[in-house]
Amino acid sequence: MSSTPTNPAATRGRGNGIPRVIVATTALLTFISFWRAAAIVLNDLASSAYYAGGEAEGYIGKTAPWFILAIMLFSYAVRAVYVESCSMFVRGGVYRAVKQSLGGALAKFSVSALMFDYILTGPISGVSAGQYLGGLLSDLSQQAHLSGPFSESTVAGIATAFAIIVTIYFWWENTKGVAESSEKALHIMKLVTVMVVLLIGWCIYTALLRHSPLPPFPYPRNLHFSPGALGWLAHTALPQLGVVAIFIALGHSVLAMSGEESLAQVYREIESPKLKNLKKAGLVIFVYSLVFTSLVSFFAVMIIPDDVRQNYLQNLIGGLAMNLEGPPIARLIFHGFVVVVGTLILAGAVNTAIVGSNGVLNRVSEDGVLTEWFRQPHPRFGTSYRIINIVVGLQILTILISRGNVTFLANLYAFGVIWSFAMNGLAVLVLRYTRPGQREFQVPLNFYFRGVQIPVGLGLITLTLFLIAITNLFTKPVATMAGGVFSVILYIVFTVSERRARNRGVAHVEMDQFNLELEGELSPEAVGARPGNILVPVSNHFNLYHLGNVLDRIKPGRRDVVVLHVRLLRRSASGENELDADQLFGSIEQHLFSQALSMSEKRGKSIRLAVVAANDLWDGILRAATALQSSTIVIGRSAKDNTEEQARQIGEAWEKLPDPKPQFNLEIHLPNGDKIYKVLGPHAPNLTANEVNLLHRLWLRFSESLAREELHHHDVVHFALEEVQKEIEEGHEDEVVTRLRNHLESNQSKRKPKS
Repeated sequence: MSSTPTNPAATRGRGNGIPRVIVATTALLTFISFWRAAAIVLNDLASSAYYAGGEAEGYIGKTAPWFILAIMLFSYAVRAVYVESCSMFVRGGVYRAVKQSLGGALAKFSVSALMFDYILTGPISGVSAGQYLGGLLSDLSQQAHLSGPFSESTVAGIATAFAIIVTIYFWWENTKGVAESSEKALHIMKLVTVMVVLLIGWCIYTALLRHSPLPPFPYPRNLHFSPGALGWLAHTALPQLGVVAIFIALGHSVLAMSGEESLAQVYREIESPKLKNLKKAGLVIFVYSLVFTSLVSFFAVMIIPDDVRQNYLQNLIGGLAMNLEGPPIARLIFHGFVVVVGTLILAGAVNTAIVGSNGVLNRVSEDGVLTEWFRQPHPRFGTSYRIINIVVGLQILTILISRGNVTFLANLYAFGVIWSFAMNGLAVLVLRYTRPGQREFQVPLNFYFRGVQIPVGLGLITLTLFLIAITNLFTKPVATMAGGVFSVILYIVFTVSERRARNRGVAHVEMDQFNLELEGELSPEAVGARPGNILVPVSNHFNLYHLGNVLDRIKPGRRDVVVLHVRLLRRSASGENELDADQLFGSIEQHLFSQALSMSEKRGKSIRLAVVAANDLWDGILRAATALQSSTIVIGRSAKDNTEEQARQIGEAWEKLPDPKPQFNLEIHLPNGDKIYKVLGPHAPNLTANEVNLLHRLWLRFSESLAREELHHHDVVHFALEEVQKEIEEGHEDEVVTRLRNHLESNQSKRKPKS
């Protein structure tokens, strides 16, 4: 997530009149397609194809591709856990799920481990891209007979410098907002797709031509652990147990499954239909990463000779390109293409890390654990740039500490990856019992015993994740210590920050923050809404059902929805003094708009937000509708007046508007779902069947008497209206009113059911 609404801070006023309009702006009001959402996550997941297979083989030997394949298949099950979590919490992810199920303490620990993951995602991807670039430059230098192979320190220096440059670039892209970064991610994935198709096709041709055998099957006897693969288990008999050996191998392959948490963070910005598009994005991500990541690992073992492959474990696809069947110059050109594409997708993973970590820390800040200072807006772009700055600073520091060593980063990275998955699985499992009931989506394989649900599928996924996580604690000692220290430090920071906020007496109410612009007058351009929009006035955050009805029925992109709050002024406040932002936008407006945003995000549909000052409610609404060129006004039922009285009052306010008066469709929504439709302004009446039949009978009767005249139904109506007007002008108005009253009372008595 690239942005979150930010604190009230008016920046300027416009126009020569008294500024009485606040426009609340936030980048969260732009939703993205499932293709863009998938592209953001794939920049992380698919990028692991460039290093996960090589890292796994370095630890467990030539059987690594089978474990990479197993992890990629298992990732679909883990993704289902995230989909269920997202269906419960739009602003979801590990923190929200764990907080709701296991409490604040474990939630802070979980997000600490997750942030360790995100802080490392960017560096490992950026450094890996730099390794590919350094390898290409080394090969080109050799082909041109300029020098021999680059030393490891030279390649590491290139990798470090490149990773820092890419991190700074995507820092700026995320500062501008998610629409910018998701567009870049989509372009990257289009180019990667071209490369993947060429690579797989060429690898299949090479493997068939050479009759290359498959890698050794993943039997425990085929596992050959390197000296650094067993960690604290090196001098024990446990690795000789088949089940333990399998979990050790899976633990060293889990890097291939990174990026799932980013799916939860971009969920709130996926367009309508939200959950359906999330499932589509998940399927695209699964198929793409399964084909790309697993096949690269298989082809690398099948095509690259064993002695040569050891030099390409951090540059696996580059090694594949240089060992394909074909002319050397063609292989070198393709190697260059692979490196360019790999550099882009690995750089895209840097972007995903910033997007995900920004979203996670925003959830923590919204919950009162971090102060609102972290979500202060960028003055121009409205993004939570302070969080982005902190994350990017930590990533650059990590790159410098690693000195371009991918293996070092991969070991650390695995700690955050697996523990964030495990905690999310446990949280969703607990929520099945603490918050039972129907969900939009559930992880499959659920059975019932005496009315109690037994979530077999979810339970097996969670158990597997914890077994891998616990195994990694003992096989990756450096990662365990570093991850543990980082998590403890961040946990302490969260705890201290939360306590300081409580000690200051700050009562936490979960509200969004907003960028504000103080305007002299309202206009479609100022709000960002097109003419013909729907205006939805709101005043009570407990009664926003009419806004929900509007969002449920509109189609994205068809008509804009403007949510309006009228700040009523006292008569003494209507003078010539300019109004400050805090006079127009306070906690009431912030709470209202936070609720409106939540409804908007849940449905994946955009809204625009504005506050106007007025002395009269209906006058303020109608003047805003006129200025915005709205076609429809949707209001909820008043707690004081019935719907007819509401319609009468707004009709009187419409009559007081200056000419030319625009016509509006008025909808009054009731809490039970009923709606009453009115038209403000001159319009043809809605005639009942009885009235139409009466008009037709009168027309038939007059037509017989006026056979030679051309008589229409509207002539009869016009004549009757003129006769009524004539009676009034002749001084019989009281008599006309009495007859009209009797007519209305007669109709009402007919409508009442007989007791």
